[in-house]
Amino acid sequence: MTATGFRQKTLPVRTYAEGAPATASALRRHLMLGTALAVALACAAAPWQASHAQGVGDYPNRMMRIISPHTPGGLGDTFARYLALELGKRLNQPVVVENRAGANQAIAAEAAARAAPDGYTLFIGTQTALVFNPIAKKKLPYDAVKDFAPVSMLFNTPFYLVVNSNVPATTVPELISLAKAKPGKLTFASLGQGSSQHLVAEMFKDMAKVDILHIPYKGSAPASTDLMAGQVDMMFEGGSSSLPNVATGKLRALASTSLKRTEAMPNLPTVAETLPGFELTVWFGLVTPAGVPRPIIDKLNREVTAILKEKATHDKFYAVGVEVSPSTPEELSQRIQAEIPQWTKVMRDANIQAE
Repeated sequence: MTATGFRQKTLPVRTYAEGAPATASALRRHLMLGTALAVALACAAAPWQASHAQGVGDYPNRMMRIISPHTPGGLGDTFARYLALELGKRLNQPVVVENRAGANQAIAAEAAARAAPDGYTLFIGTQTALVFNPIAKKKLPYDAVKDFAPVSMLFNTPFYLVVNSNVPATTVPELISLAKAKPGKLTFASLGQGSSQHLVAEMFKDMAKVDILHIPYKGSAPASTDLMAGQVDMMFEGGSSSLPNVATGKLRALASTSLKRTEAMPNLPTVAETLPGFELTVWFGLVTPAGVPRPIIDKLNREVTAILKEKATHDKFYAVGVEVSPSTPEELSQRIQAEIPQWTKVMRDANIQAE
């Protein structure tokens, strides 16, 4: 077996002992044929060698999956399904979304971290799974830095401070006054201890000097359902889940958490207009299990970037406050590592103890 993986054929050469002396010209012809055959075999093997050396080959050649840490219906799940559809079109393979909600996104993150590093499992990695959990949980079944390979940022979005329509407050100052008049009586929903919804509400409590009770949920859909039913009073939630209910009058929006007013609701004030310096813009990214070959990461990055830059993507999500933001794998990695100490301080200041 040769280095190319093919067996070379040995060409016969007649000898003097066989009774037909080999002439110089005959020998040259045999040598030329042997050389030509070797070159042909090398050329045939070259594309196979090159593709496998690059780590891509015919990837992808089967179904792929995107693990979503969210329940169906929320912003993260909605974007994951859009990305799966568009990525499937570009890669000519089906891409399915697998919802693994629960444990403050740790269930989904663990499933992704333990998947084969072959590029067929992707994970919607958020601040909660990759930044907040590592500092809010004493034990995690995954390492946010070592167990994942970043592909690209997906988008940034502010939260919207929304209240049940029966809460007697139409502005942030009115809500603060109500909370001060009823310390510990108002409640806010989140997606779990240490989630981004939890941290932004704790930051609000600290800056406004109010006492509001935390009620954790397993996903945005059940939290929103209870909020509309009046089981909880308020919530900081993404626009995809909250703004449609605001439009129908089921919820009331008081402010956004961005530094500037959003494109989706330019007439809605920001929390910072009442509490200067208040800002939280959450981000969503795409990662794979650690160990996926870099050429596959690069291919995924190119395809995802192309999808995010399409006008159709902007038009579909801008109305709920989404700002698409593709990045390099390195930029996403740097963001994760930079935010861990930043949010460690926020949690410490809010007296949130690691569980």
